[in-house]
Amino acid sequence: MSSSYVPHQNDLPESQGTRRSSPAERNAGASATFSDLLKRVKAEGLMDFDPRYYVGRLTVNALLLAAGFTAFFLLGDSWWQLLVAAWMGLCGTQCAYMFHDAGHKAMFRDKRVATVIGYVHANLINGASYGWWVNHHNRHHSNPNHLDMDPDIGRRTAIFDIKQYAARRGVARFIVRYQSVLFFVLLVLESLKMSKTAVKAIAGGQTKRPLLEATLILLRAVIYLTLLFTVLSPLLAVTFLVVQQFVQGLYFGMIFAPNHKGMEVRDGEAESLDWLERQVLTSRNIRPSWIVDFMYGGLNYQVEHHLFPSMPQKNLPRARELTREYCAEHGVPYHEVGFWASYREVAGFLHKVSAPVRRGEAELAVQRRAG
Repeated sequence: MSSSYVPHQNDLPESQGTRRSSPAERNAGASATFSDLLKRVKAEGLMDFDPRYYVGRLTVNALLLAAGFTAFFLLGDSWWQLLVAAWMGLCGTQCAYMFHDAGHKAMFRDKRVATVIGYVHANLINGASYGWWVNHHNRHHSNPNHLDMDPDIGRRTAIFDIKQYAARRGVARFIVRYQSVLFFVLLVLESLKMSKTAVKAIAGGQTKRPLLEATLILLRAVIYLTLLFTVLSPLLAVTFLVVQQFVQGLYFGMIFAPNHKGMEVRDGEAESLDWLERQVLTSRNIRPSWIVDFMYGGLNYQVEHHLFPSMPQKNLPRARELTREYCAEHGVPYHEVGFWASYREVAGFLHKVSAPVRRGEAELAVQRRAG
């Protein structure tokens, strides 16, 4: 099948199916090249390592975790511990930003240090597989929002193109029907899914250091469960575990949900966009503020992160200014919205994609899509 370029679903009338882009759309930004933008970014030293910044971030995360453990031991067997559970869920996602940046080689010049940080923050703190995640995430960065090449699309129950519906069965079809709501509800399971994926990846030989990864995850489970069932009553221990996992899953999922969902989608055996268009047209920024930057770990600068994945987090705001300026000069669409608007766009996109299912016209829509 030939590669096609599917426009942003929110730009289409409710009755219109996916269409190929016009020549004018394909030529938008034709004079823009990634190398020209990269020169501007490098000229300001934005790709240079800044180890002091990451030492600071690691210290802050350590203090946040220490505060959570302190409160846990001080409160003892009390239902107030559910607040601690929620706090630890938030801390887990903050720590996930560290294995994310370590995986992108954005933290330190010494790759061994970054690798240690990655395994500690992924396997030991979060129960995820660092080795699996790096491979998975790199493939996502190479072809974001490509139906056949982006593994982040393939592993979701929700569909991002009607052609995906045929592969759904049973409960998955019910979820697709109401995916504009259920997509967000099911984010509470995201942390548990990461742990399940880690076990499957390690057992299936999909990681380079299976013994190390398995040992760290097992050590985490032993420490975690021992503390819970030693300090808390059995019912409270189970409730603590559920709350912590659900809060972390929801936080983790809400951070990643607006990054690409509802942006340009491609299909076929080959990539249809060059690197600059591929990253800019498929990514959505969330308008920055100090609280958004902290809560999103810099991933609200999704366009810049995808263009320059190894850029230190602290340099993304300046890169945003340069990228917006460059895109404006060359007519490349650059999408940035506010916090709430980002989730409205995602929900609206999911609602439109699943509309043929609710109308009982899924097969007809697939036929039209193929034609």
